[in-house]
Amino acid sequence: MQFDFSGKHILITGGNMGLGAGVARGFLQSGAVLTVVGLEPDVSEVAAAWSAEFDRQVTGLTIDITTSEGIAQLAGLDTPLDALVNNAGLELITPITDSSPDIDAVFRRITEINIIGTFSVTRALLPKLKDGGRIVNTASMWGKTAVADFSAYCASKHAIIGLTRSLAQELAPRGISVNAVCPGWVRTEASMRSLTAMSNRSGRDEDDLLAEITGAQALPGLMEPSDMADMYLFLASDAARNITGQAFTVDRGELMQ
Repeated sequence: MQFDFSGKHILITGGNMGLGAGVARGFLQSGAVLTVVGLEPDVSEVAAAWSAEFDRQVTGLTIDITTSEGIAQLAGLDTPLDALVNNAGLELITPITDSSPDIDAVFRRITEINIIGTFSVTRALLPKLKDGGRIVNTASMWGKTAVADFSAYCASKHAIIGLTRSLAQELAPRGISVNAVCPGWVRTEASMRSLTAMSNRSGRDEDDLLAEITGAQALPGLMEPSDMADMYLFLASDAARNITGQAFTVDRGELMQ
């Protein structure tokens, strides 16, 4: 799909790595002006590399979206936004049968980033978002179904879909659309870490598990981060002006609902 975002300013959280980086590159290839927010200290380096590659200024900000300081920094940005992509998230295993106190801490951290962080970022940047702008949230296929041992992540992505629908109603008077993308299995560090955790818990070989996962898809094969970009670009474009409050699954036909 071809989109023209020339002169449009897009802000992406979690855009410096994994799925977010694939989406960020898609916007850059379509001419967008980009601000990338990430927790990692290499965000500015990633932004500088993209600035050189695309001959366009890319701003990189290292921000923890779970802190009041980080949210205040975002609120202080003075550049109008055409679209906000809430992609920052944490995916870790949280087995309820694990008696370790670390599980409680991980559960809280996932909730803080995936749910509260998404809400706080949106609230902080809403005054910067133009009327008729776009918000695209990253949920997950597991936000429509579930899998054992990932209760915090699954719950948080169900919450993102609910948040998307509520904000779509609330922001409609400003002409702002709010939609969610629900990726299936994509080759990222986070998903491969989850695959390893599933392998360790089940005692099964990672390759066998991955073959089973991709075999459950109507279209075989593991998606790459760049494969996700088109849906985000579509939802941020004028072509999606009549769409809001929806959660679109992109999973090569694993979950058909």
